[in-house]
Amino acid sequence: MIKFNSLPPILLKISNMLRRQQLTEWLHGQFPGETFTLSPASADASFRRYFRATFSGGATRIIMDAPPQHEDCRPFLHIAKLFEDAGAHVPHVYAQDLQQGFLLLSDLGNTTYLQALNADSARELYGAATDALIKIQIASRANELPPYDETLLLREMRLFPEWYIAKHLNIVLTDKQHAGLEEIFARIIINNLAQPRVYVHRDYHSRNLMLSEPNPGILDFQDAVYGPITYDLASLSKDAYIRWEEAEIIDWLIRYWGKARKAGLPVDGDFSAFYRDYEWMGVQRHLKVLGIFARLHHRDGKDGYLKDLPLVMSYLRAACARYIDLKPLLNLLDELEPHGKQVGYTF
Repeated sequence: MIKFNSLPPILLKISNMLRRQQLTEWLHGQFPGETFTLSPASADASFRRYFRATFSGGATRIIMDAPPQHEDCRPFLHIAKLFEDAGAHVPHVYAQDLQQGFLLLSDLGNTTYLQALNADSARELYGAATDALIKIQIASRANELPPYDETLLLREMRLFPEWYIAKHLNIVLTDKQHAGLEEIFARIIINNLAQPRVYVHRDYHSRNLMLSEPNPGILDFQDAVYGPITYDLASLSKDAYIRWEEAEIIDWLIRYWGKARKAGLPVDGDFSAFYRDYEWMGVQRHLKVLGIFARLHHRDGKDGYLKDLPLVMSYLRAACARYIDLKPLLNLLDELEPHGKQVGYTF
């Protein structure tokens, strides 16, 4: 099969035009007799594209364009219903055509949390985000979503040596270094899998949360899984795109922890133990994100993520410095890349 994005530019342009015409005809079928204009809303790393339809009366809808030969809309539909039934504000699905790969969705606006967050708004917005997260977690049931199991956790962490170390740093690990890294991965997985399990959005951060009514509008949840309870909290508060003082983060964590306990979620009754689980879960995510950002640059030519590497690395180093069982990872980072001399970006 010819890959859609491997077509020559002129054929890709023609293909996009034909696809947009197909989408427009489908939308006219949903709203016969009404006039509307279409504009790009957003795109993501997959083959999905999003358009905003603005009708003559001012109402708007979002259309997901997911070519069925490349994308399966069924996980999105399943998770959207799970999260909506839980009381979270996700795009409502008004119509679907799986054969053509079109979904008609409610419009959550065009202002992300990242754009809206500042010193004055942070406490309120993060409070709303953790309230929504708790609603999703309370609704969790086993066997509804794929498990965030050892295989997946390990595959994600191995993006770090494959793309960050080998491609970004251009370093070949010694046998000893490789064995040490695998041992560290095993320690991290033991902690992660010992945590209580809930629905995990898997990318719950400021670029996927929208300023809306009610707050937040939640996007990009189609890869959700059933896994460790601290994962989405680590994604939210150790955000790769915005830095906060540690005292502020701990305050938000304590507030979440108190609300979660009151709601009956199985968080550890000892905050220090809960915080340790959160930190170790963050380490797993930071390793994955460093690998993904390096891959986006070296494989996909998206160098905009290089500027976000230092913040993610600072999270990783800080957590490793706090726990003796993670010190070998900090030592390895220092061997590969002395602190303050990371490759491909500057502080």
